[in-house]
Amino acid sequence: MIYIIDHKDSFTHNVVHQFENFDDVYCDNFNDIKQSKLNKAKVVVFSPGPGSPKDYPNSSRIYKELKGKKKIIGICLGFQQILYCERGKIVQQNKIYHGYQSKVKVTGNNSLFKKNQKFTVGRYHSLKLQEPFVAKNFEITMRCDISHTAMAIENNIDKIYGFQFHPESFLTENGNLLIKKILSA
Repeated sequence: MIYIIDHKDSFTHNVVHQFENFDDVYCDNFNDIKQSKLNKAKVVVFSPGPGSPKDYPNSSRIYKELKGKKKIIGICLGFQQILYCERGKIVQQNKIYHGYQSKVKVTGNNSLFKKNQKFTVGRYHSLKLQEPFVAKNFEITMRCDISHTAMAIENNIDKIYGFQFHPESFLTENGNLLIKKILSA
């Protein structure tokens, strides 16, 4: 089962529908977690959402409790939540990307995806990771092809993955392939 933590974003139900292609899905509001369902889940997904990761202390607590115990996937705010919990600094971007399509390039040496492969993705974010970012077993594996902004992270030891972009968006080509590859890792 996949447990999705909803940060009250309009995209969350699209995320639920995408993940239902691969397994049973249970979705709860970030402040109303069903511990028994969370315990049964093999995968935990932190959804997109408004605001900043610091606005979601319960999600930070859950991440820290489950790190290394369950596969974790973060999308947009969820990506930022992972980085925030790993002591990354999340900052306002100069340019806001809402409904914006970009090319991202696989840059990580240890990525599940082929190095130098490019994807067209849908972006909906005003925050980004301020670099440098260093955390044990984490690698930035995709970057915007133009700005070089961090767009994906992977920690293949603890099975933690994150996308700054939205794989469930119609603006993202091959979003299901990206999720399938992560779920089968």
